[in-house]
Amino acid sequence: MSTSRTELTKPNHLDEVPGWFKPLDQALFGFFLEETADRPGDLLEMGCYLGKATIVMGRHRGDGETFTVCDLFGDETQGSYSRKATLDFYEKTLSLRAFENNYLAFHEQLPEIVQARTDVLADRIAEDSCRFVHVDASHQYEDVCVDIDTTRTILRRDGVVSLDDYRNDRTPGVGAAVWESVFTKGMRPVCVTPNKMYATWDDPSPLQKRLREWAGETRDCVVAEDLIDGAVMLRLSSTAVKHGGPSLPKPRSSALKRIACDVLPPVVTRAVRRARRPR
Repeated sequence: MSTSRTELTKPNHLDEVPGWFKPLDQALFGFFLEETADRPGDLLEMGCYLGKATIVMGRHRGDGETFTVCDLFGDETQGSYSRKATLDFYEKTLSLRAFENNYLAFHEQLPEIVQARTDVLADRIAEDSCRFVHVDASHQYEDVCVDIDTTRTILRRDGVVSLDDYRNDRTPGVGAAVWESVFTKGMRPVCVTPNKMYATWDDPSPLQKRLREWAGETRDCVVAEDLIDGAVMLRLSSTAVKHGGPSLPKPRSSALKRIACDVLPPVVTRAVRRARRPR
């Protein structure tokens, strides 16, 4: 996506926002964000690229909840990326203005933006204040360790953290940091997909029970079970293939409508909600 002032255009659908946020994970974000909404809690995203996952998270922010997004947005004056190749990539593709343009195509108000390295968040976000955190910033081992340690402090005990690229062969540092946190820091996996791990510092079994029920009502979603050091971890995958990748799972009617609202611009979402109101 070009970031020049004359070429930026607003996307009309989530699929038009560049990024690697797969349909299965889009649906799971909705599941976990609803499951943790029984009482207020803040949302946090570490690393957002051009806002694809941010847009979905923003649809689940409740009244009085704070949604914070932290990213360098290609600005080296706020710190440095761990690898020059990472910096070169983001300098060509990412800017704060491009992110804001995409997000405002679906929402009327921006989240709170922290343009800095994610290691500043430990001093900015209150302890035990967040119910859902998405970690997708630096993919270097040392940086991911810091991000997970921050998450453990700011996430309330029954909150959920989503960790990107835990098994990508090009980002082994992420996997090392994630599994180290499982075996030595008390992080407990709820489930994994081909792209993300979802974990908590609480007992994962209640979430796993509800997740099995949700998956049972979701076509094209397959659930397997693994034991990791004696603890259950669910493994979810999509059986559908569309344009070289999994299609968005088809939940029951009400869930599908909620997901539709997650990926439509505000003007369309308002029309959908009006149509659903009792007459």
